[in-house]
Amino acid sequence: MPSGIIIIDKPEEWTSMDVCAKLRGVFHEKRIGHAGTLDPMATGVLPVFVGRATRAVEFAAGGEKEYVAGLRLGQVTDTQDATGMVLETRPVTVSRQELEDVLERFRGEIQQIPPMYSAVKINGKKLYELAREGREVERKPRRVTIYDLKVEGQTGPADYSLRVRCSKGTYVRTLCHDVGQALGCGGCMSSLRRTMAAGYTLAEAVTLEQVQQREDPGELLLPVDSCFRHLPTLELTAAQAKRVRSGAAFTFPREGTWRAYSPEGEFLAVCRGVDGQLRTVKSFFEV
Repeated sequence: MPSGIIIIDKPEEWTSMDVCAKLRGVFHEKRIGHAGTLDPMATGVLPVFVGRATRAVEFAAGGEKEYVAGLRLGQVTDTQDATGMVLETRPVTVSRQELEDVLERFRGEIQQIPPMYSAVKINGKKLYELAREGREVERKPRRVTIYDLKVEGQTGPADYSLRVRCSKGTYVRTLCHDVGQALGCGGCMSSLRRTMAAGYTLAEAVTLEQVQQREDPGELLLPVDSCFRHLPTLELTAAQAKRVRSGAAFTFPREGTWRAYSPEGEFLAVCRGVDGQLRTVKSFFEV
């Protein structure tokens, strides 16, 4: 059975679940999941996990992400992006330098109010469901981190391209909206392309067309341990590998988290050393 990770360059107007549904047919595998939802208007890096590799989704969903976003100044919409209904149109007299200067306010740890058109739940109901009913409710600000934010270029009199590296849970369209508000002319997100997620980049991504054209699409799967390449490796002895396969802990003098391999080089598990014991966090060997 196929097992591994494939990095899809998600096409515009597809949902992340649409991509998974298509790949279930390609790989003839029901166990398929993705890390980090992209809105239909967004394109770019979507890590998709196939077969037993789906056990790694929970580790990949967090972490830093990077985007290139289109910022359109002078336009405010109900969705905070260009797909929504235009609420306001204002003249734009902002210079590139003024934009550069205001971005400093949005670097580091900031507070964001989730947009009404989002999947955040309040009292068991998703915000976008309330928004479609014409209702707006109070939302509590959420703390997110913008690690890097810069102007990539100017694409029109009131249109700019921003590169954003941010924490999980950041709404880039809200960032565009808030930057516009700070400049006094309003703004929305006109486009979004994710360039990095879960440590994977566009350089590793393939299109759905490329997947469908391959005689053996399994050749495009990356090994599941690529998801943990930021962790140090640990080669186990035969006896230690046997204990990991059985789910048992064993005496281990060091603390930390490793990707553990058998003496033959098979990736077995992510393990953590604590209190003199090495314990399995999650196993990935085929059973």
